[in-house]
Amino acid sequence: MANPSDVETRLAALEARVEEVAADTAAARHLAAARDRDLADLGVKVDANWSAINALGQQTAGRFDRLEHEMRTGFAEMRGKLDQTAAGQQQIVDLLTTFISERDGQ
Repeated sequence: MANPSDVETRLAALEARVEEVAADTAAARHLAAARDRDLADLGVKVDANWSAINALGQQTAGRFDRLEHEMRTGFAEMRGKLDQTAAGQQQIVDLLTTFISERDGQ
């Protein structure tokens, strides 16, 4: 049988170790709770970033659609003006041709 003072010493050491383990357990719980909060915060931030990215994508698409419409309208207007200019030039060519033909015929 062990000496009573040895038992008391071992019991005191065991009690001290149990207190250390309890403190470590409390610290681990605290760290786990902090990690959970950090992960939840990160999830909220990721969701917010995805929402912002999607909104920017929609805004960019809308701007691109308007730009494309303006470009097509501008090209159509320019094509019409170029067609008018070509028709005017053809009238001048026709008048000059008529004038030259009449002059050469007289």
